[in-house]
Amino acid sequence: MYHYVRPTNPELPYFRHLHLEDFKKQLDYFAEQYGFCSMVDFLRSIKTGIPKTGVILTFDDGFSDHYQYVWPCLQERGLWGIFYIPTGPYHSAKLLDAHRIHMLLGKHGGRMICDALKDIVSEDMLSHAHIVEFRTLTYSRQKNDDYSNLVKRILNYYISYDYRQRVIDDLMSMFPPDERISTGQFYMSTEEIRQMQATGMIIGSHAVNHLVMSKLTTDNQEKEIKESFNFLEQITDGLTLRTFCYPYGGFYSFTEDTEKLLEDNGCLFSFNVESRDIDAFSLKNRLQALPRYDCNEFPYGSVRGQ
Repeated sequence: MYHYVRPTNPELPYFRHLHLEDFKKQLDYFAEQYGFCSMVDFLRSIKTGIPKTGVILTFDDGFSDHYQYVWPCLQERGLWGIFYIPTGPYHSAKLLDAHRIHMLLGKHGGRMICDALKDIVSEDMLSHAHIVEFRTLTYSRQKNDDYSNLVKRILNYYISYDYRQRVIDDLMSMFPPDERISTGQFYMSTEEIRQMQATGMIIGSHAVNHLVMSKLTTDNQEKEIKESFNFLEQITDGLTLRTFCYPYGGFYSFTEDTEKLLEDNGCLFSFNVESRDIDAFSLKNRLQALPRYDCNEFPYGSVRGQ
């Protein structure tokens, strides 16, 4: 599982990303240690329930990084990947709240944003459902500082969605990271997504608004799933197949209802975040919660300087 893959930008001194050169080194490492699973073999394993060996590459959030840097690397090596797209920005022409948080932290660092957040957020804004799991399990594999972890937990998990956007708007007005950044610079365009599918990449859904599915009503979960798939079907002139990955990931981030809704909407398989190989049990019993590793669990996958 990958997110940002890019060269370092000195204008974002705290921005957490996998450096492009380290991504290339990690691909070399995977090729030498494990090899890569072909798309044909992977899809056959989905159908038969028999696991295949080799690495599968997935990329979340539809960043322009994936078109500009990742896609050429994969093409050069004859590799394929699955790219999970949140579709909300294509309707709103705004960065998703999750990514506005990244930009704030990347520009100003966790301590400054955390100090400001304490003056904005009140106790009545916080939702305490699943707070134990969120506190102990979220970001456990990322090497964030404590301040950044607290900011991300408050804004991604603890705060009620009734208040979240307003709080982030307040932070953006206090600490604008770069108001010139547009969705066209930050995310892939619909034409770029179409090009990637045409060259053998799989395009999947990452919901509409990149929200924690377990915090939503069943109706709102279904809306996130249906609308995202419908949009992707439209811009690609038909998806190769339907696949989904859960925003944020982890078993706390979705429910049994989510898995059933995905099956009902023709989703062939979905990815969770769980550090283990895909096995026969998963393929036969839990296709809507396949495990995957974070890239930073392997050599060359960590943020530089951490």
